Amino acid sequence: VQLQASGGGLVQAGGSLRLSCASSGRTFSGYGMGWFRQAPGKEREFVAAISWSGSNTYYADSVKGRFTISRDNAKNTVYLQMNSLKPEDTAVYYCAARLGGGSYYYPESYIYWGQGTLVTVSS
Repeated sequence: VQLQASGGGLVQAGGSLRLSCASSGRTFSGYGMGWFRQAPGKEREFVAAISWSGSNTYYADSVKGRFTISRDNAKNTVYLQMNSLKPEDTAVYYCAARLGGGSYYYPESYIYWGQGTLVTVSS
């Protein structure tokens, strides 16, 4: 499975961006998907995740109510809609795929990772 994240860019505080993560695998619908981010000098942190069917979603407290994760299994793509962006949301955002086992919140539970897309929020 290869993952390609896109949609990052520069946005002012309060603005919105939508990230996309396209998968090359034909079994995309079997994977749970997650978004993580890593700011300069900080560890990678969990942002959001979605189950293989899309019926369950998970969010970090810092993004609840502002970010929405979704997926389109017909297009082999997962999305992260980010609204009301804050300067502290600035980071490289990574999408990742998991088959199961472990917590959605931990990066160790994911087996495939995309290359990352940079989101910069100016104040």
